[in-house]
Amino acid sequence: MDTEVNPEHPVSGASVPKRPAPRLPGREPELSRLTSLFPVVLDGAAASAVLAGEFGMGKSATLRTTAALASDAGFTVATATGSRLESHLPGGIVRQLADALEEPGVPPRPPVAELCGTAGESEALDLFFRVVRDATERGPLFLGIDNIHLADAWSMRCLAYLRNRVLDLPVLLALTSVIGYPQHREVALLDMVGSTPLTITLTGLGDAAAAEILGLAPGELASACREATGGNPVLLQALRPRLLPGADPHELGSSLIGQVLTTRVQEFPHTPAILHAAAILGEDAGFDLLARLAGVDELDALQAIDTLVRLHVLNNSDQPTLTYSFVRNSLLKDMPQTTRAVNHSRAAKLLTEAGAPPERVAAHLLEATSIRIPWAVDVLRLSARDAVFSGRAELAARHLRRALEERLTSGRRMAVLLQLAHAEFQFDPPGAAKRVREAVDTVGNRETAAYIATAMLLSLCGGQDARLGISAAGQIAARLDAGGPDAVWPLLCMTYLAEAGSRLGPPPEFRDFEEQWAPLTDPAAQRSRSALLALDAVRSGESAPDAVGHFADALSQAGAPPRAGGSATRNPRGVVGDDGELFEQHYFFTLATAVLADEPAHVDRLCRVLDVEREPWDVHVPHGALPTLARGIALQASGDLQRASVHFESLLRRFDERGGTTTCPVGVLCAAKLVECWVDLGRFEAATSLLDRMDFVASQGLFTHTYLLYARGRLRVATGYTRFGFEDLLSCGRRLAHHGMRFPGFVPWRAHAARAALALGQTDDAARLAEEDINASARWGAARPLGTALTTLGLVREDDEADRALQKAIATLRSSPARLQLATALTELGTLQARHGQSEKAIETLRQAVELSEQCGARPLARRAAEELRSSRRALTPAKDNEHGLTRQENRIAVMAAQGLTNREIATALHLTRRTVELHLSGAYRKLGIPGRAELNGALAKSSQRADGR
Repeated sequence: MDTEVNPEHPVSGASVPKRPAPRLPGREPELSRLTSLFPVVLDGAAASAVLAGEFGMGKSATLRTTAALASDAGFTVATATGSRLESHLPGGIVRQLADALEEPGVPPRPPVAELCGTAGESEALDLFFRVVRDATERGPLFLGIDNIHLADAWSMRCLAYLRNRVLDLPVLLALTSVIGYPQHREVALLDMVGSTPLTITLTGLGDAAAAEILGLAPGELASACREATGGNPVLLQALRPRLLPGADPHELGSSLIGQVLTTRVQEFPHTPAILHAAAILGEDAGFDLLARLAGVDELDALQAIDTLVRLHVLNNSDQPTLTYSFVRNSLLKDMPQTTRAVNHSRAAKLLTEAGAPPERVAAHLLEATSIRIPWAVDVLRLSARDAVFSGRAELAARHLRRALEERLTSGRRMAVLLQLAHAEFQFDPPGAAKRVREAVDTVGNRETAAYIATAMLLSLCGGQDARLGISAAGQIAARLDAGGPDAVWPLLCMTYLAEAGSRLGPPPEFRDFEEQWAPLTDPAAQRSRSALLALDAVRSGESAPDAVGHFADALSQAGAPPRAGGSATRNPRGVVGDDGELFEQHYFFTLATAVLADEPAHVDRLCRVLDVEREPWDVHVPHGALPTLARGIALQASGDLQRASVHFESLLRRFDERGGTTTCPVGVLCAAKLVECWVDLGRFEAATSLLDRMDFVASQGLFTHTYLLYARGRLRVATGYTRFGFEDLLSCGRRLAHHGMRFPGFVPWRAHAARAALALGQTDDAARLAEEDINASARWGAARPLGTALTTLGLVREDDEADRALQKAIATLRSSPARLQLATALTELGTLQARHGQSEKAIETLRQAVELSEQCGARPLARRAAEELRSSRRALTPAKDNEHGLTRQENRIAVMAAQGLTNREIATALHLTRRTVELHLSGAYRKLGIPGRAELNGALAKSSQRADGR
């Protein structure tokens, strides 16, 4: 590449005239090292140097510049150049050097080459030595041989013969060689230059030198050009005229470079085929694929790859790709278009058989233009789906436009057009709307159309994407309406759910759908009807039994074995099909799991329905994520916090891998549930770290922002930021009310907001929230929300009312799986009993609370219950300073009463109720044997005197 692409070198056999040495950008260090040998030679000793580098790295130019500098330093300069076309002619290099060393005015010697191969071989070798020796008598000598790897064998022998005979002569021998060039001659490089030559390996130029060659200012463009060419000077020079404004250096190439490189490797068996296969495969190049695409036997392919790696044409790695993108593009440009297209289609097939990711296969399918590949449509669609959700919508659009070039049925064309509309919506919303209309115009088979529109709704996360899906589904539903309610109902049902889940305000009117129930006969439509009835019951918050019953009806046939002739993974007739797609819809899944968490049998049924073999519609949702999340929610509801957190944490890692933790509603729900779980476990730092990752501004849907607000509110209250937590919980409640959600079990925000209000001294707010919660929970009728609300009520009421509320909460919660809520109610009751002086009852109640909270793993609650338990046990211990056995609390209250404080004042000072103070005083009177308060001073004084006497 050095000489053929950039042929400016001294004429063979001619002395270099004295002229200013050309400047070589970026090669100053190498030239400095070479010229450092000049003083050694000028002192009368021989020296040698080897310049090595890959094709085009500037070996020839560096040698020419060194020769010019040597001439300026007083050297006699003779240069020669090896050539592949002359390597079989004996004496080619020697002739060039001998001719250059002829002394002016002296009759020429017999041509050295004429003696090659004759009986006078030794005379010829000696003759060349004498030519060199005589030249040194006129002064120091510089012998430069370019491309020594292409020299003929006889010339190499002459140089080896010369090397050992000029050690004490002023001769500087400089050779250039392509790095890694296979040695086929009888003379090795060290035979010609000795065992200790100055060896310089030329590497790529830096950014500054590359910018100078390209005529650019240093910056990102120059750096990109250097990266695309590896800083190879010849490649940079070839790139320069192609560097038009706006061009990407990594996409440019030169057909001339491709032609030259192919020619250069022709002498090595099978290397051209491997080289072209590497250009086609690009980053997918691997040994097996290279060999198969090149059509080369594995052993031959291995030898060819080895040669190209040693020549630095291929990278030395497990993936032997071409070293520079400019080289790859150049080889592709030199390849006829039809040849390229066919080879890319073959590469796509090989990658598919090897199990490569769809994105890699699709990259080759894009290049296989005009080649019909029917199986490519599914690959292109999968790759496009991944590209959209990783933020590369324009690439996805390219894949889908390529898919439209295939021969498609009307149903598949509509599916591709809708997917293309989704991709184009990211960067061209008006164009996406046209694609939707185009898709609607292709509607043929009604069942297929409804199925495809449903699939689109299921595949979009939310926000603006969901609005596009709703629009498309609505237009398709309008086309299907003439087929009767059974034909359109499943699609209308899914559209309604998507609309309800994506709105910030109240959902659409449910009675608009209710009117169409009567004529429904299809079982799938009937199950969809049950699902909507369940959802309506949840939103109204009127009846837990009704909601559970409707959910059970919706689950009754979902996930059943497919009918004869049906598919186990698809049911285009119904929204709730053989796989229960309805339960995969984000809005529906979240509310269903919130209701069914206390129904173990239904949870098991739901998990079986969700545990399907196919990948979820939403690309952000990992396979098996929904049953794992549903099981984790059920475990959390039962108080098994440790196992629940394991489910959530393992699932969150998978969402992180897909980039869906902060964007996908299911991923955000998983994160919020984990934060809630960690708060109960006392892992506040981990919860804070996770919440810091979440985007509260972008997350505006019901399942994202609302649940995140609830989780953050709970964390803030638990960590002492009570005011901020209180505001989060109130905001959560406002959003639920605005959305029309009256179901009290979705997020029990009122219970925690009431506790925060009490901590802030806002007792009226706490009482109001408790009353609202008890009314909503009583209307709903499920044990967990009702027990939780009764516990809250016990905190805001006093004396007997508080006791009755907490006793009822415990009785209610014992009938449910809600062990954590039961432990909370026991803790509150035990604390109340201790305040009322019922220490023996408090000890038994708190002992149960400690045991149960420890079983749940709720460390903060367990610590609080344990502290209250210890206080209650101390309270039962008689005070040491009286003989009547007054407890510490009774003694303290009696002393305060003897000092003249009223019951109200004592209650305020000790944070007790007046009823509690009265109970303690009654106990003190009985133990002291006095009728009332008037005798307290005397009784306490006598008790104290008798105690002192002891």
